[in-house]
Amino acid sequence: MAAVLWILLPVFVAGGAALLTFYVMQARQEVALAHEREALSEARVMLSTHQRTLQETIRATEETVRRQALDEFLADVRVEERHYVREHRVLFMNRRSVVLQERLFFRNIPLSNWIEHEILLEEDTDLDRLLKSVRAFGGSREPALAGDTRKLLR
Repeated sequence: MAAVLWILLPVFVAGGAALLTFYVMQARQEVALAHEREALSEARVMLSTHQRTLQETIRATEETVRRQALDEFLADVRVEERHYVREHRVLFMNRRSVVLQERLFFRNIPLSNWIEHEILLEEDTDLDRLLKSVRAFGGSREPALAGDTRKLLR
């Protein structure tokens, strides 16, 4: 029986050592797996943060491009205007009126026909203020047609 004990004792010791090694290695694998899961969760957080930042950047860039395109388009749209003085002589009456004509252009393409306004003039009328108040497109540019109407009124 002592011989069997000497034979089985190393087997039990080897089995115990194998079992202890198994549990130690399993614990090491669980620690390594926990580290990998932590690194994966950090990577996911960084990826989602980067994705949100990228979406905000894209949205801001699209808005900027849209605004620049609109500004470029509006820079190409202009108002052409001209005005002249028309006199009506009926018997003993003289009626003076200013005719203001306006139209919209995109680059050199007319977008509208001439819009005409006829305004009766009185003696003490400020012509510039009158023309500004009657403009259809609200442009504040100088008239396209040469000639100052104040000279024509005198």
